[in-house]
Parts: sequence; C-alpha cells; structure tokens
Amino acid sequence: MAVHRPLFLPTARQLNWLLVVGFLALGEALYLRYLAIENGTVSLACQAGLRTWLCDTFRLTIFLFRHEIFGGVALAAAVLNLIRPSLVLAALALAAAAFGLVLHNADLSALAAGALILSLARPAPAPG
Repeated sequence: MAVHRPLFLPTARQLNWLLVVGFLALGEALYLRYLAIENGTVSLACQAGLRTWLCDTFRLTIFLFRHEIFGGVALAAAVLNLIRPSLVLAALALAAAAFGLVLHNADLSALAAGALILSLARPAPAPG
C-alpha cells in the first residue's frame, strides 16, 4: 500500500512572501532596464565612467547578463526545487527568473519558470 504525501503547497503566509520577493525582483529588473540600461543619457554616462550606485549596478547587471547568470541561477534553483521542494529555493528561482525574463536571459529563465511551476506538483519533503 503506497503512502501518499501531500503536495508542496506554500501556506498563505509563505505565498505572500513569495509574492513580495517576486514583485520586488520584477520591479528592480524593470527599473534597471528602462531607467538605466535603455535610458540613453544614463547609459552613456555610466559607460563613460560615472561612479554612482546606479552605474555600479548597471555595470554589474551588464556583466551578469553577458554571462547568462540570471537564467543559470534561476534554472539551477528551479531544478533543485523540483528535486527537493523548499521555500528558499522557490524564492531564489522566482527572483532570478524575474530578472532573467526582463533582462533578456529569457531562454533559461523561461525554462526555470516552467520547472518552478512543475515543482508545485511534487510531494512535500518528508518531515525530519
């Protein structure tokens, strides 16, 4: 006789935290893309060597984009979450996927989003 464990479903409080993480990551990614990267004045000033927190973040974002770090982190966290569901891994995958989708690392980030959705159909980890 097979013992059925419940599915990995976050509680209402955990879901609220996931929503906060997801919307903050999405908002920051949109801010960086449209107010720094695609804004000609800010982009040119940062590329010319302006030393502000926005330009430092701009340079870091460009570096991470070129090496597809957003999509890679999102996919790694989503696959780990698919194997062993965890709220921390789900939050990390959600945030990295949001950054990746907005900042043109869409191939790996979309795959990560799909794996993240599939992880909700997995059984919850056994207690202790």
